[in-house]
Amino acid sequence: MNAYDKGSDARHGPAGQDVPDPRPASPANAPAPPVREPGPASPANAPALPAHEPGLASPADLPAPRTPSPGPLPSAGAPAPDTPPPAPGRPAGPPPEPPPAAPPAESRTGVAALSLRYQIGAAVALAVVAVGVCVHLGMTFLHVAPPNTVSKEHSGTVEDWIYPEFEQNWKLFAPNPLQQNIAVQVRAEVLTAGGEVRTTGWYDLSAQDGRAIDGNLLPSHTQQNALRRAWDLFLATHDENNRPVGLRGALSETYLRRITVLRLDRADAAGPDGSVARVQIRSRTANVPPPDWSTEKISTTPVYRTLPWWSVPDDEARGGIG
Repeated sequence: MNAYDKGSDARHGPAGQDVPDPRPASPANAPAPPVREPGPASPANAPALPAHEPGLASPADLPAPRTPSPGPLPSAGAPAPDTPPPAPGRPAGPPPEPPPAAPPAESRTGVAALSLRYQIGAAVALAVVAVGVCVHLGMTFLHVAPPNTVSKEHSGTVEDWIYPEFEQNWKLFAPNPLQQNIAVQVRAEVLTAGGEVRTTGWYDLSAQDGRAIDGNLLPSHTQQNALRRAWDLFLATHDENNRPVGLRGALSETYLRRITVLRLDRADAAGPDGSVARVQIRSRTANVPPPDWSTEKISTTPVYRTLPWWSVPDDEARGGIG
């Protein structure tokens, strides 16, 4: 007889037929399921499952297994959590890959990093600089270009822009650039403390400027152009007999004389107790010799142009400053 079979009690309960048992079925009173021996998972060797009996929970009534939610990823160096071993007969797959990290936000640099107010200010400043550069290039073009309708109409404006303080020249862009070396030299008559007059030797002022400029990355404007432009102004306002032509002739003489007296004072040409009474200026012009590979034949003999003696006023005798 079956162990679960108690006659009518097993079907209708101990109280009688068709009367349910007042005691509910509990896990303690429920028969234990048969224990399965571990073995290879194969359909042939798998034992048959027992039939469903009254009072036992069916597989459909059991709660569904809970899927564990993914937790935080383990940090580097932290021990890996214990993971259950894979089920028998199921190959262990690779661990799930972590989600890709979000790309870092690009940081703004340059003008884009400024606020709107500063961006507007930078744009305005850039526009002003661009307009100034364009105006300067246009004025320079009108100045060096051949005479045309625009340059003749606005000649005064162009000259005011090109010659604000110092005159400029464009001999570098001339068809026949300067091919001569011109040196300005000066000597002086010095009045000593005893009343004697002596004449100094020639001072090569252009050579002094050349030595000051040679090897100097940032030479001054006076070292490069003061003496040279003063001599050019004198030649432009005087004829071949050294007589002034126009109203600027006397001004060019005064300007050149003051420069030479000042340079003589720096060289201490008069001595401790003397003073410069008169100065005489001359130019030494020599053609630049042609290169070795050229067949051009020119004379390199220097040509001198000597000016008359100029008296030095008393207020200019000590330093050339009136």
